Amino acid sequence: MKFSFWEKRSWLENIDFAIIGSGIVGLSCALSLRKRYPKSKIVIFERGMLPNGASTKNAGFACFGSISEILEDLKNHTEEEVVHLVRKRVEGLRLLRATVGDRQLDYHQYGGYELFTLEDKDLLEECLLQKSYINGLLHPIFNEQVFFKGENKFNFKNIQSRLIFNPFEGQIDTGKMMLALIKKATESSILILNNWEITKLEDVGNKVLLQFNSEEVIPVKKVFIATNGFAKQFLIEDVKPARAQVLVSSPIKDLSIKGTFHLDKGFYYFRNIEDRILLGGGRNLDFTTEETTEMELTERVQTRLEELLKEVIIPNISFKIDYRWSGIMGVGKQKKPIVKPLSNNVFCGVRLGGMGVAIGSSIGKDLSGFV
Repeated sequence: MKFSFWEKRSWLENIDFAIIGSGIVGLSCALSLRKRYPKSKIVIFERGMLPNGASTKNAGFACFGSISEILEDLKNHTEEEVVHLVRKRVEGLRLLRATVGDRQLDYHQYGGYELFTLEDKDLLEECLLQKSYINGLLHPIFNEQVFFKGENKFNFKNIQSRLIFNPFEGQIDTGKMMLALIKKATESSILILNNWEITKLEDVGNKVLLQFNSEEVIPVKKVFIATNGFAKQFLIEDVKPARAQVLVSSPIKDLSIKGTFHLDKGFYYFRNIEDRILLGGGRNLDFTTEETTEMELTERVQTRLEELLKEVIIPNISFKIDYRWSGIMGVGKQKKPIVKPLSNNVFCGVRLGGMGVAIGSSIGKDLSGFV
């Protein structure tokens, strides 16, 4: 593809800051850069027609981790690291809400619930035993107790009668969030170019050369990689793709379920969307297959999700599945995001560990701070 004089001059020349990925991190990075460099030329390059990762495909959980997830993190991280992770998630959510506004986010703080399968009695007991300890760890962040023992008031079946409640968890409308961030970027004269897949980049000292699927090479001054689960092609850090599959039910009359719910150590999660149920997860059924950037669905995971709807979440209620999709997260051995320079002119903010809604805004802001 050959670009015209007009196209190159207006879109592709004299780029001060190029951002790869138009998700939460990329847009937040661009907005932060605009505040500090009001006259700079900022261009976001997006490989998809829409943000093509997890930002428009997540479940819309405004969460910071269930108690079993936090206990699991403590096996591989220090107390200080876990507290820092939770603090960054809480701060990120506050920044997102301040940037977009609760009304535009369609934010509702119904609270979060962790459920335990019949086979997870020991896990439930461990979580209840450690509840005071975890509340103590997190008290400097919330100045209140976070996790409480609760009962199954939603008529869920085939789970333990007790659950753990967290009043600080909320839910958002992911689509409205992204529309608002894109609008803010556009109003700030930030260019967003969709269907532009960058296949190679090279820092040559005084500039970075970006090569696109058209094999056109464009020089830019600074590059910020914000592709999360798709970042492996650009760096050697510990980050790999993790596919999450999701479905949404048909409307259910008199649905009484409101909130965000975690099951099986967070490998399954569900919530209400108005009078529907959104349910996602299941990558623990086959980790190897789900380590992919292919946005496909598998019969094994989709069948299990439907079984959970029928057997646990809305038993004895007829429903259909109106929507199915998958998204790609970025995960690694550690939960701590990777936010660092890769060279003098290339920087990355990746490995959000399934917490993009919570930490995406703050990671984008941190990423912009390298210049």
